Formats: sequence, C-alpha cells, structure tokens
Amino acid sequence: MEIDEDVKEFLIEGYEYLNQIEGDLVALEKNDSDPEVMNRIYRNLHTIKGNSGFLGVEKLEAVAHAGENLLSRLRDRTIVMTPDITSALLETIDAVREQLEALETTGKESLVDRTPLMMRLAKLQSSGEELDASAIAPQDSIVIPESVPTPQEKQDATVDSSSVDSTLFARGKMAILTNPNIPNEQIPVDTEGERFKIADTAIRVDVGLLDKVMNLVGELVLCRNQILEFVNTQTANHQNGDTLKSVSSRLNLVTSELQQEVMKTRMQPIRTIWNKFPRVVRDTAFSLGKQVHLEMEGEETELDKTLIEAIANPLTHLVRNSLDHGIETSEVRTAKGKPAIGRLFLRAYHESGQVNIEISDDGGGIDPERIKIKAVQNGIISALEASQMSDREALNLIFLPSFSTAEKVTNLSGRGVGMDVVLKNIEKISGTIDVYSRVGKGTTFKLKVPLTLAIIPTLIITTGGDRYAIPQVNLLELLRLEGEQIKRIEMFHGTPVYRLRGRLLPLVYLNTELNIEPPKLTPKIFQMPLDDGLNIVVVQANDKPFGLVVDAINDTQEIVVKPLGKQLKYLSCFAGATIMGDGKVALILDIHGIAQKTHWSEAQEKAILADQNNDKKSSEPPQQLLVFQGPDCRRMAIHLSQVSRLEEFPRHLLERVGKQDMVQYRNQIMPVIYLSAVFGNDDDLPNSSKNGLVDRSDSANDQLSLIVVSVESGQQVALACDRIIDIVEQAIDIKGAATQAGIAYCAVIQDRVTEIIDVDSVISNNLFGVQQMLASAR
Repeated sequence: MEIDEDVKEFLIEGYEYLNQIEGDLVALEKNDSDPEVMNRIYRNLHTIKGNSGFLGVEKLEAVAHAGENLLSRLRDRTIVMTPDITSALLETIDAVREQLEALETTGKESLVDRTPLMMRLAKLQSSGEELDASAIAPQDSIVIPESVPTPQEKQDATVDSSSVDSTLFARGKMAILTNPNIPNEQIPVDTEGERFKIADTAIRVDVGLLDKVMNLVGELVLCRNQILEFVNTQTANHQNGDTLKSVSSRLNLVTSELQQEVMKTRMQPIRTIWNKFPRVVRDTAFSLGKQVHLEMEGEETELDKTLIEAIANPLTHLVRNSLDHGIETSEVRTAKGKPAIGRLFLRAYHESGQVNIEISDDGGGIDPERIKIKAVQNGIISALEASQMSDREALNLIFLPSFSTAEKVTNLSGRGVGMDVVLKNIEKISGTIDVYSRVGKGTTFKLKVPLTLAIIPTLIITTGGDRYAIPQVNLLELLRLEGEQIKRIEMFHGTPVYRLRGRLLPLVYLNTELNIEPPKLTPKIFQMPLDDGLNIVVVQANDKPFGLVVDAINDTQEIVVKPLGKQLKYLSCFAGATIMGDGKVALILDIHGIAQKTHWSEAQEKAILADQNNDKKSSEPPQQLLVFQGPDCRRMAIHLSQVSRLEEFPRHLLERVGKQDMVQYRNQIMPVIYLSAVFGNDDDLPNSSKNGLVDRSDSANDQLSLIVVSVESGQQVALACDRIIDIVEQAIDIKGAATQAGIAYCAVIQDRVTEIIDVDSVISNNLFGVQQMLASAR
C-alpha cells in the first residue's frame, strides 16, 4: 500500500516518540522528582497529538489528548505518580501505537472501542472519583474536536474533579470512540517486531558523516577518471606503469575509507532495542508478582542495523526467561537471605571484532541435575547418558526443542518453545550463545554476534584446487608442521590430534569433510614423507578449538558476503559465498556447521579434556612465551605479553640513520635491534653487525623476522631474530642462572633449555642514542 510522504514521516516520528515515552514513564515511576523527564514525556505526547490533528487523524488525537490531560495534572503536582497511573499511561501509549499501526497497514484509523480507557484516565485525573458512564457522550456518535487543542486550552482542561464531566466531555476536548454498530476490530500488535514496520526503513545519520561519504565519493570519481584516461591511452611506457600503480594505491585507500564510512551509516547503538526493556521488565515482573531492578551497561555499543533487528526477539525472550525462571519472588529471596528486589543486568561491549551481550540475573540459577531428570522424563536422553553428562552439557539441553522445566503452562513459559528458536536465530547471523549458571547465585547468557554481515575480514585458504574463506572471528592461529613435527600427530580415541602447547587439538581434514578426496593422513601417520608440510588453521566453535587441515594458506582479505541460493542452503558447512578479485567464486566456510558435521562423540571430547587437565598439573601458574631461534642456533624466548606483533620485512626497506637501522612502520620510525649482534660471537660476526647493522647486499635471505615490542608512550622497537619457532603456554618449574647480559634467566620449555630475554635491558643498552629520538617523538 502506497503511503503519503507526510503520513510516512508522521509514523516514523510517532514510533520514535512512543519508544522514548515508554522508557521515560518507567523511569518516572521510580523517581517522579525529575521535571526534565516529565516535560520530555509531555512534549513528545503533545507533538503526536498536534501532528495527528494536522493530518485529521481524530481518534488518535483524542486518545493522545486524554493522556496529555493526565500528564498535565502530574506535571502541575495536582496528583502524584502511582503504579495505577503509570499502567494507565502505558496503556495509552499502547493505544496510540495500535492507531499508528492501523494507519500504516490499512490507511485508516483503528475502530477499537476506547471508552474504558477514556473513563479510566478521567477517573485518575479526578483524583480517584469514579465517572458516571452517562456523563460520556452518546454511544451512537463519535465526538470530534472542532480544532486541535492549543497549549492554553490544555491548561484550561486541567480543572478540578467537579468540572471534569462538563468541561472535558461536553466541550469536546476528548473524542469518545464508541459506536454499537461498529465491530471492535483489533489490529494485531507487533510487540515482537516480527513484521517489518515503516519505522525500520529509516535511520538517523549525522550530517557530518554524510559529508565525509560525499567527499570520498568525489575522490573515488577522480580515481576512476584517472584509470579511464590511462586505459584510453595506448602508450604503455614505464611512466604509465608507475602512474597506474599510484592510482591503484589511491583507489584502494579511498575505497577502504568509503567502505568504513558507509558502514558507519548502518551502525546503530544497541539502546534502540534496549529502550523497550524497562517496560518489558516492569510489566513482566508485575504480572509475576516479583520486584526486579534493571541495570544496563554499554548502551552506546554499535552494530549493524540488520543485526539489531535480528537479535531483538532473542534478547526479549532471554530477558523474559530470566524474569520467569531465574529471579525468585520477594518472599523466597528474603527467606534465602537475598535482597527482596532482584537484579537483572544487561551488558554490551566490543571484543575481538564482535559484539558481546550478557544477560545476567541473581536468581536461583539452573540446577543441572534437575535438567537431567526432566530430560530423561521427556525421553530426550537416557538415564545412562544423563549419568555420564557434564554440568555444561546438561545446561545446553535447554536449547533443545520442546524442552521446558516449567511445572505448568503459562502465557510466558511451559510450552518448550523459545530457547531453541533463540539459538537458531543467533546462529543464523553467525553468532554464538553460551549459558553459565550457579545454583542459588544466578545465571548469565552470553551472546557473541558479528559487527556486520555485509563485509567481513576472512582468511583465504585453498583445498582441492578451490579457494575458501574462513571468517576471522572463528580464527585463533595458524600452524605449519614440517619434518619431525608431523610425527607428533597421533590417534586419540579414533580422532587424529596434535599436541599444541601441551593441549590436544583435534584435527579435521577439509578435503575429507567436503568429500573432495580421501584424507591425507591415516592411522599410519608415521609412514608419511617428512618433507611434506602440513598447514593447520586453528579455529574455534562453541569454545571448542580444533585444527582445520588445508592444502595452502593464501592471505587475509575483506570480502563482500553473498547469500547462497536455495538449492545450497541445506549445506551446513557453507555460510555464503563471495566473488574474488579474479572474478571467481569462493565459498565461505561455516565453522560451526563443520564442527557439528564431524560428530565427535562425548567420550572423545571428555577424553581430550581429561588429558588436558592431567597435563596441566603444576605448582607454578602457566606462562605464555614466544620461542624463537637466536644467534648460533640458540633457543630463546620472550614473554608474549611484551610482544605487539610479529612481522617479516624485506631487507631493502631498512634505512640507516646514524649507527641504527630503522624501518617505517605504522606511521612510526621504528628502530631495529639485531639479536645476533647483541648475543652473537664477535669473532663470527661481520663488522657492520657489531654495530647493530646488517649487510643488505646479501640477498640469500631477503626476509627479516621481526618481533615488535612496545615501549613507553606507545613507541615500538623491533627485535630481529633468525626465525620464529612457536608460542608456548606452560608452567616454568625449572629455572637456571642467566648466561650473559640481556638474559633474565634460563628455563626448561618443551623439554629444551631456553634463554628468557630481558627485553628492557636489551633495548636500553643497544639503541645507540635512539632513546632521545623516542623521547622527542612523544
């Protein structure tokens, strides 16, 4: 249905005002001494009333005017805020919303009889005196105000209770929407956001952001014109080649900036869906006879508008679930020694390129044993499976269809429909959900969702001659096994595993899972040629890491996500597709789908977990270390907390400044310290190396491995080593004395004696006066 532009703008603003009024009313009920909140509610409702009168939406105007009259009495302190008044005003907001929805869907006003609401508002306005129904206008007519009430008329309407009948109704200030010949036609209220409203078609964008986007579009047009001019020029000389490289770099930069700014226009704070939760918590707690205090943190956390819409329903269900199943009544809480008022805490924050959302309560928690008993009674699992199940596995049973612990069916719970839908909806947007609970203490649901689904960073890999993309949100690290390292792969309970830093890592061969070719490795692992390397992508699904064995690891790349056709949607191992730079299609791997497809048994997972627990018994806490090869093939390490990044630089990019080599790195001039010069044998080093420099004419090994460490004020220094060996996490039980200056101590790491570097000492003694340069850069 085509909607007039004025009506469309009225609907968009109306929905926005109603959302704000709802939250303010709940806040005002708790603290009615804030005049700013009261005035904001009054202004918003008055604006809705005035706009509806301008458009001739008379019934909506009358409902809004009735609520405005009650608000006027509250604002003038003639009456005080009570739960009854709050409920009546919230019901008024619902009635206005229904009128807006009817106008949006049918183009006409709702024909719902509002007489009971009008009488209730008038009664509350008259300080509790019940109004006689005969004082209301005849029921076979609809009283229409002659004009839109002005602010002065509104003041005149706030009279004492004795003049309510004659003034409020007889003068036509309030339209009574009754007619016995008109059916009570209910317009469905889309409280769960299942229907796509007109309000969802518009978002507010800062003008300054649009100016940035427009400027970048202008730059993009200039780059396009330069490329077109170059293509149209038939001369292919060296100058044109350099020009193309320059223009291409500029085009890449502008496109990246434009992409970021356009994505910002789609980003919205999560408060757009959190604003309704104070009303949801109030109404739900009231219906359950509970007292609940809602706290929210991180309301400014932003994510894509499409994801905002996708998580609205799951979050609402989780909030209601916490109120219904989690938080106890005041009597029960007092008996347990808890505060009578329960606490519901919502938190949102960014972490590792994802949005984390937590819904926590301080209720009774979830009893895993009760979950098991209920699951056995419902025939979901057997008694034997229940006895072997861990507490975490038992908690995850709540996400199964038709599972519910409620003793009786209510309008909120008991039908076993909800948590399974929550899980499916979160997984649809490549998110995860975990539940943590302590009996008697409370429960926390933790959701992780991506920032956006339009453009995502990925790792491009090759398997079976085809390229695939792995989302970086699932990526932990990359491994390359060569020579004797391959022999460390073993079969554990029928599953190939690799012992990575003392922990067993299950391996999945992508060729096998995609039915491309037979697996490269069989139980006869040690018969494999040692010169064949093995590439492992360590990924994580549902907090369970595993290694994905692939043929080759190509590069990282940001890709545009394209949905799969309906013929391919049933394939659980693919999440979508993208078009690469050469025009070919690459499929995006669904790590969660691959993890489910492997069908690891619970016995296998428990055996791996038990092995890890046994392996970590130590009197000392584990430490994370970066192990590398130093001069003279010495095995050295540095604490991982001191490492910013690992880089490889071509030697020709090094620049000599005085007695120090430098490299331009991330808008900084970064000094380079050669560990071969610091710890090497002077007799075996070239003269230049003794001064911390290298002979860049030696092209035998053009790549230089650098360990980037941070010093004060964000400045960075690079430590050049021979090669990176591994990242190790283990307890250091055996320590030895330092062997020379710059070494903190020696330790046994992975059964090898390793020298732990004193980074501060190495930097302070080998920068050749660069400290002054670093200080001036601050």
